[in-house]
Amino acid sequence: MTELLQSGNTMLIVMQDNPDPDAIASAAALKVLANAVASVQCSIAHGGIVGRAENQAMVKYLDLNLRPVTEMDADRFDLVALVDTQPQTGNNSLPRDIIPDIVIDHHPIRAATMSAPYTDIRSRYGATSTILHEYLAAAKVPVDVPLVTSLLYGIRSDTQDFGREATRADIDAFLALYPAANKRMLGRIQWGRVPDAYFKLLFVALGNAIVYGDCVATSLGVIDNPDIVGEVADLLLRRQDTSWVLCYGFYMDMALFSLRASESNAAAGSAARKIAGRKGSGGGHNAFSAGRIPLLKNTEAERRRLGEVIEARFLKAVGKIQSQAVRLIG
Repeated sequence: MTELLQSGNTMLIVMQDNPDPDAIASAAALKVLANAVASVQCSIAHGGIVGRAENQAMVKYLDLNLRPVTEMDADRFDLVALVDTQPQTGNNSLPRDIIPDIVIDHHPIRAATMSAPYTDIRSRYGATSTILHEYLAAAKVPVDVPLVTSLLYGIRSDTQDFGREATRADIDAFLALYPAANKRMLGRIQWGRVPDAYFKLLFVALGNAIVYGDCVATSLGVIDNPDIVGEVADLLLRRQDTSWVLCYGFYMDMALFSLRASESNAAAGSAARKIAGRKGSGGGHNAFSAGRIPLLKNTEAERRRLGEVIEARFLKAVGKIQSQAVRLIG
């Protein structure tokens, strides 16, 4: 990759829409690497928003000037990179006609990724932050405390403290990073302050939650923070005797959903693609995945109908069509 980086002076780094800690830390690490080994000046962009408190805290500590992809002209950059996402997956806002020069990710490889001149896809890894840590270590690039701490948290977050789909490489990266991480900063990222609206939305999620045997599904309704969908899914998976969780909500002109599974071989990525159908996009790992389906008119009636479709496809995908529906709370 060094030779490719040395071929340009500027690079646009694109993350997934509504980026999570792993994506943010990985993008920041690639920016440092590119600048250190080839003096490449980088801009980091994404679609959606940075809404979750931990993500906002990480961006603050890293002192990142994140930009909306829609405000960036990719053709004006010598190089374009995707981190923690891949071309034409539906979860990033890089125009479909642009072939990135670099793709680094830990999700299962997609066909469109093969067109990129440089790819490093390690689907067995638990976090893209692990991959970028290895790059920085191999190049002997000095890493400051905020980036060390962010990479550490990116690994912890995406592997849920090594409880899902972590490898020896993730553990080794964690052990290498931990001594130099700022523990107070780590705590402030993990336990970022949240507004009252956060707890009101949790109230809605729990009130709407329906139990189908060992599966739970809930709707958040219309939301202004897409990050909450995955966060609620993670929370509900903690329920005793739960194997599958579906959480969905409506953000702007999209229905967004997240799937969580208790077993590491549950094929959640395949289930997400079945839920998204031909009109949407979905994918992910065996134990966690996500997807989106576009809304045509974004009316209350359309959202209600699509919600019913999403839940029906979910139950079919996990084999719970005949299960009795019971409210989680009263």
